[in-house]
Amino acid sequence: MTSVFYHRPVLLHQSLDGLDIKKTGIYVDATFGGGGHSLGILERLGPEGRLIAFDRDPAAANNVPEDSRFQLIPENYSTLTDSLKHSGVMKVNGILADLGVSSHQFDTPERGFSFRFKDKLDMRMEQSGDLDASVVLNTYSYDALKHMFKTLGELKKPGLVAKKTVEWRSNSEFVLSSDLENALSSCYSQKDKAGFLAQVFQALRIEVNDELNALDSFLNQASGVLQTEGRMVVISYHSLEDRKVKNLFRTGNTEGIEHKDFFGNKINPWNSLTRKPVIPEEEEIKENSRARSAKMRVAELK
Repeated sequence: MTSVFYHRPVLLHQSLDGLDIKKTGIYVDATFGGGGHSLGILERLGPEGRLIAFDRDPAAANNVPEDSRFQLIPENYSTLTDSLKHSGVMKVNGILADLGVSSHQFDTPERGFSFRFKDKLDMRMEQSGDLDASVVLNTYSYDALKHMFKTLGELKKPGLVAKKTVEWRSNSEFVLSSDLENALSSCYSQKDKAGFLAQVFQALRIEVNDELNALDSFLNQASGVLQTEGRMVVISYHSLEDRKVKNLFRTGNTEGIEHKDFFGNKINPWNSLTRKPVIPEEEEIKENSRARSAKMRVAELK
């Protein structure tokens, strides 16, 4: 690799086992990031195998392995079908997605993903985009902010958070994460501070990057590019993501709506292989705190 390896992959061995990697197969790492899962896949592939990775963050290009079997597509995974076709691939044997933010993104202050740093309110995965967290906070209406904090942050008092946001910006712009922390200081106790701010930052990050719409698009395309008996492994970090994955594997769509044929048989191309999500063991959580909220689901295409 051309940079320092900075990503400790979550549920690495469990996810690789879930993919049931064939040495001559073609696989997709839909969220390349620091490349940890990709390296694991490459180690199990034979010389004729192929791995295609996706990542819209330009920083991911610094972690590309020197391996002729590997290809990085610098796009959002929502372009899955078209990007694979453009690379001459119609079907693959497995897809892996480790959702959320990479350790590197969290630990880079100027990216603005963590409230641990008093830096710019940014949170863009694609840094060329015009919409960042400060724009959301400074321009969204009260109603739009309340809806965002309720649906994307799952906050208990989204109206209060929206109200305090609007009050703050009437006197001062939101520029730094400390501005947001100060604006909302009356909304949380010191005991609840970390959890509360994590939900606020989650809502902003999902909004800025349109994460749920991208996830919907990606998940609903997966069955169209997988071979029969191909595997899909998805690691999620909050209920909004996990619910969509669970719905897909249970009903065939991210909305969780059951469809039946003329004879009343359920129409679902997936066979779920994880009745309950796989979670990390305590030892992994101790070594990597990011793994704490991880849930992994695996399904096979019928």
